[in-house]
Amino acid sequence: MPTIAIVGAGPGMGLAIARTFGAQGFDVALVARNKEKLDGLVARLGAEGVTAAAFTADVLDRASLTAALAAAADRFGGIDVLEYSPAPQVSDPALAPVPPTAASPENLQSQIEYYLYGGVAAAQAVLPAMREAGAGTLLFTTGGGSVNPIPMLGNVNAAAAALRNWVLNLHNELTGSGIYAAHVAIGVWIGEGGPAGFPSASAEEIAPLYWDLYAKRDQAETVFLG
Repeated sequence: MPTIAIVGAGPGMGLAIARTFGAQGFDVALVARNKEKLDGLVARLGAEGVTAAAFTADVLDRASLTAALAAAADRFGGIDVLEYSPAPQVSDPALAPVPPTAASPENLQSQIEYYLYGGVAAAQAVLPAMREAGAGTLLFTTGGGSVNPIPMLGNVNAAAAALRNWVLNLHNELTGSGIYAAHVAIGVWIGEGGPAGFPSASAEEIAPLYWDLYAKRDQAETVFLG
């Protein structure tokens, strides 16, 4: 069975992506900080006939992230698809969004650690095996502000844009190697409860585009606007 590892897995996009790939015969490795929540997702997927396992890691702790992906590769015999989409807890003051005029080296650095450095660490954990196999897929998710920035998310958008730039260049470098890298920018509020007037979509509506990217391998980026 091929395997997808989802870093930042949760009950929204992570679960929807897991279901999408699981329906196509993939095993699923779920990576996130909260083991209890991960175990609940594993149980839900198992009840739907999808083989899944949980691996605890924090993207800010790059050693734990590398170890979790190595354990996932051992458990499933390799990782064919990596999907990186961490969602910071809004209660974490170190990751609080600020507008560009309030940006500082400190609050920018924390976001860069989360988005760019975490994404690079995840990729480096799986790339050697993919290079050896001459095959693999790397998908990275940010908000739509990485493409069209929003003032209230000044530091978040800057870090996400850095990850986007790196992924697009990774796509360029890996062209012809058998390994495919792409960026997904989600320009809508996921689920209910978003700001008034802001477009929204369910995770289930968005998740199929990840399968399309994997299957078609014909673009470096897609922007979901609903």
